[in-house]
Order: sequence, then structure tokens, then C-alpha cells
Amino acid sequence: MANGCYNLINNKDFKIRKIISSLKSSPIRNIANSVIGKKDIIPLYFGETDIATPSFISEAMKNALDEGHTFYSANQGITELVETITTYTSNLHNNISSSRIMVTSAGMNALMIASEVIINPNDKVICITPVWPNFMRCIEIMGGKTIEIPLIHSDEDNKWKLDLEEIKKNIKNARAIYINTPNNPTGWMMNREEQKEILELCRKEKIWIISDEVYERITYDRKVAPSFLDVSEDNDFLIVVNSFSKSWAMTGWRLGWMIVPEGLLSIFEKLNEFNVASPSSPAQHAGIVAIKEGEKFIEKMLHDLKISRQITVDHLSNFSRIIFPYPDAAFYAYFKIKDVSDSEKFCFDTLSLTGVGLAPGTSFGNGGDSWIRICYAKSPKLLNQAFEKLKPVLT
Repeated sequence: MANGCYNLINNKDFKIRKIISSLKSSPIRNIANSVIGKKDIIPLYFGETDIATPSFISEAMKNALDEGHTFYSANQGITELVETITTYTSNLHNNISSSRIMVTSAGMNALMIASEVIINPNDKVICITPVWPNFMRCIEIMGGKTIEIPLIHSDEDNKWKLDLEEIKKNIKNARAIYINTPNNPTGWMMNREEQKEILELCRKEKIWIISDEVYERITYDRKVAPSFLDVSEDNDFLIVVNSFSKSWAMTGWRLGWMIVPEGLLSIFEKLNEFNVASPSSPAQHAGIVAIKEGEKFIEKMLHDLKISRQITVDHLSNFSRIIFPYPDAAFYAYFKIKDVSDSEKFCFDTLSLTGVGLAPGTSFGNGGDSWIRICYAKSPKLLNQAFEKLKPVLT
């Protein structure tokens, strides 16, 4: 039966869209999948903490189930959650109307819906890279073309900078620009003046901005990262994506939201219906409690992340082969190994030799052959164990 199924799946008579059959799987997933079920692996490849979702959120989910909140919700989301997100966002940024907010099944679902709304076949979409690769795959699924504009990295000052001149050269021919800030994998954070400049460019050319701001609370010198919401109007060509995954340690819950231009909510609601109908009702009830009662948890998590970031910085600074731009936000260290030219092979070899899982730079766009990402959102004990194991391959 197994062989028969295998042959059937590979039969060329199946009419699968060419772009779908040619989609490349994530190098991060390839590495993680190679050790599924194995013990004694230290997984630093996925972008999540090792903290279980706090109990006050889990209890809210249990209560929602006990109270019978197990039915479909409105496409926009449960009214109380929409209002809670509205208040939360308006307190952090400019006032946002609830008529601009739609709850989604995670940030990834929001990015896919944004792609479905905006991207036509052959449309060009600028992506600021290195970046989490999933949105670039959304562009491909919709038949669009990706224009990668890498952040500038200078070995002299060892910092990441936005290449505004290259953006200006390409913006007229683009349908949209995708920016993830604070950034996965680099920890780079866009400043307000850059956001104003990008916004004015896009207003002039009527170009969409898709701003992925899921790490906006994972900052170390301020309460929240600069957002396009701080400088925009409610009718700008702007979609802001957020998620419960990072700030409230809810990666497995698959709950997020998106903020869209005033007057367009019905368009996005239709696509929510045709993608998932509505996000999980009990998870949405838990999301209400996460926001309303979660500030102390976020504060404690950031305190712990500062410690973990410093441990990571201290370790990586000891290796002469490594170039390591300091991360301002998020919870990643993205570093270059001078004599590595195949980061995926390096990560597979390192996993085999040390049991430590790393993410190859090739996952995040062109030019990542020598780069590696570590997620340092782990306990000090686990991080120290990981770096002890990594010494032979990094020295």
C-alpha cells in the first residue's frame, strides 16, 4: 500500500499548479524534521521561547470550553476581543478604530490573506531581507515576483541599516513593500524617521505597505517598537500584522490580528471566511485575558530575555570566526561565520556533531550562505549548555 501511494502521489497526471509543486520547503523545517522524536536535542532553530503559555491564559481557555464557547464566531472575530485589541493598540500607538481590526488564525494567516487581497500574478513585491521566509512564499503562491532589498551590513560599524536608496529605485515598479520590524532574524528595528520616509514614498506611488510587527513588544529599551501606526492615517495603503505568539508565549495557539485601512474590513472578512471561517472561539476568549492581564508576564519575559541575550552576546563575542551585529530587539542572534559558505550544510553537520539545532541563513533570503540564526529565548542553563556543545564547531 505504501509503495502504491507513493507512486500515485508522484504520478505526472495530477494537475498541480506549477508554482505550488516547485515551492521550496523551509531549510529550518528540514533541519527540525530530521530530529523529530530524538532526545537530547537543544532546539535553537524555531522562533519561540521555552516558556509554556502562562497559566492565567490557559485557564481562560479551559473556562471558555466549560462555558460552551465552541461555536463559530464572526469573521471579524469575537466582539470583546476586537474591542480589547482596539484599546490595547490605541494605548500603544495612535487611536485605531475597531472597524479596522480583524482577528486571524495567527500572523501567518494574516499575511496570507494580505497577499490574497493585494497580489496579482506577476506583481512585484519588495521584501526587506534577511527576513522570515514565509511571506516570500505567499508572494510566490499568488504568482507574484519578489524583489529582495537586503539590509546593509557594514563590517566597520557592525550594524544593520535600511537601504533607502535601493528602495527608492524599485518602489515605482512594485505593488507592495513588506517590512518586518523588529526583524527576524537580525534584531534590527526600524526608526520612526525611516517609517515616515517609506510611508511618503508609498503614498506618492499608491504602493501597499505590509508591516509585520509581531515582535513589537520584544524590545529592551522601550515599551514598544516604532510602528507604522504611529505615523499613518486610517486610509493609507497599510496593513499591520500582529500575533499572540511572541508577546504572550502562544505560538501553538495560532491566534493573531491584522489592522487594515478604514472601509476595507468587509473585503478581509470575506477572505477570513474562505480561509478559516473564523479563528478558534475558545482561543479568542483566552486572547482577551492574555491582553488584559498579560503586562506583568511580558515584563518578566523581557527581563529574562535580557539575561539570555547577554549570555548569547558574551559567548559569541569569544569566537574570532564570528561577525555578530548586536540585536536591538526580538530574540535572535544572527551571526556570520567567516569561513562558512553553505550555512544549511553547516547546520546539519552541527546538529549531527553537537545535538544543537541552528537555523541556516539561507532560510531568510539571498546572501545568507555564511549566516546562522540562534533563537536565544531559552533559559540561561540551556543556553550555556548549547554554547558549551557548540564550542568545537565555532572555535
